[in-house]
Amino acid sequence: MQQAGSSASETEVTWEDQQNINKFGRLNNRLHDLDDEIKTAKETNENLEDASNELILTDEEIVRFQIGEVFAHVPKDEVESRIEELQKVTSKNLEKLEEEKETIVAQMAALKKILYAKFKDSINLEED
Repeated sequence: MQQAGSSASETEVTWEDQQNINKFGRLNNRLHDLDDEIKTAKETNENLEDASNELILTDEEIVRFQIGEVFAHVPKDEVESRIEELQKVTSKNLEKLEEEKETIVAQMAALKKILYAKFKDSINLEED
């Protein structure tokens, strides 16, 4: 038999609450994916910057440039323009990823506020 006092301490999870919890979980997973993508994009940007700097230091007019899995001999000017183009694309992609991350963090904060207001200490949304 259930006591009247014990049911007051347990909060009922409604369908809407479950949807909010599930949405928080999906956003958290996407946040981790974004962190990995941002890290990769930053590394790519650094590698392109290093390649650009090395290209400035070289005296050769024809340099080896990797296209896919093959190195081809390409004029230095063409390689410089390709690297600049790749840097622009990577920078734009990085900005887009960081904007998406900011949006997700804001959505997660709003969901945390809603869920903690209802469930208080009964729910843990923090990462260890």
